[in-house]
Amino acid sequence: MIDPKLLRTDPDRVRASQTARGEDPAVVDELLAADEDRRVAIGEFEALRAEQKGLGKQVSRAQGDEKAALLSRTKELSEQVKAAEARSNEAQQRFTELHAGVANLVFGDVPTGGEDEGVVIETHGEPRDFAAEGIEVRDHLDLGASLGAIDVERGAKVSGSRFYFLTGVGAELEFALINFAMSKALAYGLVPVIAPALVRPTAMEGTGFLGQAAQDVYHLPADDLYLVGTSEVALAAMHSDEILDADTLPKRYVGYSPCFRREAGSHGKDTRGIFRVHWFDKVEMFVHCAPEDAEEQHQQLLAYEKEFLTDLEIPFQVLDVASGDLGLSAARKYDCYSWVPSQQRYREITSASNCTDFQARRLNIRARFADGTAPVATLNGTLCAVPRTIIAILENHQQADGSVRVPAALQPFLGGRTSLTPSA
Repeated sequence: MIDPKLLRTDPDRVRASQTARGEDPAVVDELLAADEDRRVAIGEFEALRAEQKGLGKQVSRAQGDEKAALLSRTKELSEQVKAAEARSNEAQQRFTELHAGVANLVFGDVPTGGEDEGVVIETHGEPRDFAAEGIEVRDHLDLGASLGAIDVERGAKVSGSRFYFLTGVGAELEFALINFAMSKALAYGLVPVIAPALVRPTAMEGTGFLGQAAQDVYHLPADDLYLVGTSEVALAAMHSDEILDADTLPKRYVGYSPCFRREAGSHGKDTRGIFRVHWFDKVEMFVHCAPEDAEEQHQQLLAYEKEFLTDLEIPFQVLDVASGDLGLSAARKYDCYSWVPSQQRYREITSASNCTDFQARRLNIRARFADGTAPVATLNGTLCAVPRTIIAILENHQQADGSVRVPAALQPFLGGRTSLTPSA
């Protein structure tokens, strides 16, 4: 959540951020009013409570008519205190609800616009000219079927649409990618974590996934637990309600977990293959750091993603994501889009977000800095979203004979194999 002090001292900045996101800036005035009501109600309650405590001391010393009068006032005051406390709690709840719905402040130089208005800031690699090579491009599902690697029909039979089996070399390719990604992360000095895929509501709310993204989340009502859409949730909440020592920062993790998403609102989009699915595995990087180090850490996470895709010899672009497509928690996000030959366009494959101190305030994660205790900053970055990375490898490295070339960097993780060949 945003800093309440900033809301009071610079509400125009909050309004500008809301407008950039395509949200109603009027909520800022509602929030300011709710904050004032809350502070007044708290003040009234505390004043009455202080009077109540003072009367208690006077009663013990008073006698006769004075004592009777004090007891009468004490009874009257008791009802007033209860009513004031109820008003204070109600005002606090109203403020908390409004506060939780205000997204993180967008950085001023983030491109303005919606989903299709991100700005390409880098392009890496050149898409192959398959026509010049005499190759008719096949999509990942066609290639995956011929390799015995992807089975969406049986996935749908067992679990429904947007589920799949990875079989044979498909399963091997997943394990190879995960192991390759983890080996890269260890070389970067990140601490590996196997993160839980089920979390409590506080973790989901704290990371901002029960607001705008609530319709995309799977909930288990009997247990009041949520299936995570990314291990970011567990990695962020791992230090909730903690005060960290500043000299232990940055804390840099790499988590592995399955991820679950309803893909609400994507009806009819990317229905073929494994690009947009309800379940997938992912290797996710996460950082807790001092706020002044957040921008540097953001660039570092992006550099790791770029190196990973470069090692896999996948052409890609880096986008500075537009303000209206950031999600609740991010102040800035960079997406990497890999080239998809069958679609003749770039598609999202990784993201790296700077959430400043927004999530840490919601999760109550602080650190002892030289000038006092304050919230930390949190950042996240996808190192490998397995299905989309498999798509990029199959399509970009397909050969005329139906085989798929294995990038040199990945070969050690596939037993030295240089290619994947169609199954008999």
